[in-house]
Amino acid sequence: MKRKHDILFLTLSSFCDTGGIQKVCRTLSKALSDICAERNSALQVFSLKDQTTQADSRYIPSAQFKGFNNQKLLFTLHAIAKSSSHPNILLSHIHLLPIALMIKILRPNTRIILLAHGIEIWGKLSKWKVLFIKQYIQIWCVSHFTAETIKKKHGITGQNAFVLNNCLDPYFNIPGILHKPGYLLSHYNLQPAQPLLLSICRLGSNERDKGYLNVIRILKRLRERFPNICYLLGGLPDKEEKAFLQELIRKESLQNHIKIIGFIPEKTLTDHYLLCDIFVLPSKKEGFGLVFTEAAATGCRIICGNKDGSKEAIANGALGTLIDPDDLETLHHTILSHLEEATPQETAYARQHLCLLYFNYPQYKYHLKNLLDRD
Repeated sequence: MKRKHDILFLTLSSFCDTGGIQKVCRTLSKALSDICAERNSALQVFSLKDQTTQADSRYIPSAQFKGFNNQKLLFTLHAIAKSSSHPNILLSHIHLLPIALMIKILRPNTRIILLAHGIEIWGKLSKWKVLFIKQYIQIWCVSHFTAETIKKKHGITGQNAFVLNNCLDPYFNIPGILHKPGYLLSHYNLQPAQPLLLSICRLGSNERDKGYLNVIRILKRLRERFPNICYLLGGLPDKEEKAFLQELIRKESLQNHIKIIGFIPEKTLTDHYLLCDIFVLPSKKEGFGLVFTEAAATGCRIICGNKDGSKEAIANGALGTLIDPDDLETLHHTILSHLEEATPQETAYARQHLCLLYFNYPQYKYHLKNLLDRD
C-alpha cells in the first residue's frame, strides 16, 4: 500500500566508504528512520556499493536497509520496483539521477528529491540533467553556498532548491575534557607544548584547492618564530600525490615539521582534533566542510576559507576565523597570531557549546521534517 509519507532513500554508499558524503548519508538515514517511526510511515534505504551486513544499526534498522554490493542493474531494478509503494524518492548523489528519470517516466506523480553537496553538482552538467532538475526535482543543498552556485551555474532557483545544513553525527565523540591526548603525543613523537597544526582532507592532485599546499608553503616562515612547529596532514594520499608531497617536503627541508599521518579512524578522530592547536584548511572547494564543525565540537581553534561552504560549517565565523584562501600573507599572519595568543580553556568550551547549539542532531531532524512536509 502506498502512503503519502513513505520514503525510498537511494545512496551510492553509506558504510563501506569514508568521507563527508557518507557521514551525511548515515546521519540522514537515522533522521529519516526516526521521523518515519514517529509518523508510522515506511522507510527503505538502498545502497549501491554497501553490503547489507555493513549497515550500522545505530543509524538504520537492518529491516530498512539493503546493500547491493555494487550490482548496478540489480540496484536499479529494485529501486524502480520499490518506487511503486514509496512516493518520495530521495537521492544521495546526482549520479543516481538516471534512475530517478526512469522512475519519473513510469510513475509521474513520484516526488524526487536530490541532495546537493558541492563539487559534484557545481560543474558542467548535461542538458537533460539540468532540464530534468528544473522541471521535476526538488534539491536539498547542504549550504547556501551550494544553492547559490547551482543557481549561477545552472539557473536552478529557490523555487525548487532548499538548504539543509549538515549537522554533527549523533554519535560523534564529544569530549568532556579538552586536553591533548598523551598517547597521540607519544605515537607521533611530539611534545605537549609543541605548536601543532592539523588538516584532514582528501589528498590528490585534483584536491589541491583544499589548501593544504598553502599551509606547507608558509611553514618555513612559521618555523622562524616557532622552531619546533609541526603540521599533521591527515588523509590518505594517492600514489602520485604522496610522491609529490614527499618531494616538496624534502625540497623545502621540512622533514622534521610535517607528518603525513594517513587515514584517521573514527575512533581516534576526536583525539586528533584535541591534539592540535589549530585546525587549518584554507579550502576553496567545500560544499559544507563537516571537518570544521567536528573540530569546533572539540573546542579547537579553526582557520578556513571564506570562498566556499566552509564559512557555513563554522556558523559564518562564529566558531573560527575566515580568511581569503589565496592570500598566503593573511594565512601566515593568522596562524602566527593564533599561536602567539594563549587560548583560555573557557574559550574552547564556549566554542564547543556554541557548535553544539548550532549543529545538533535534533535541530537537523526538525529542519528535515519541515522539508519533507513541503510539496
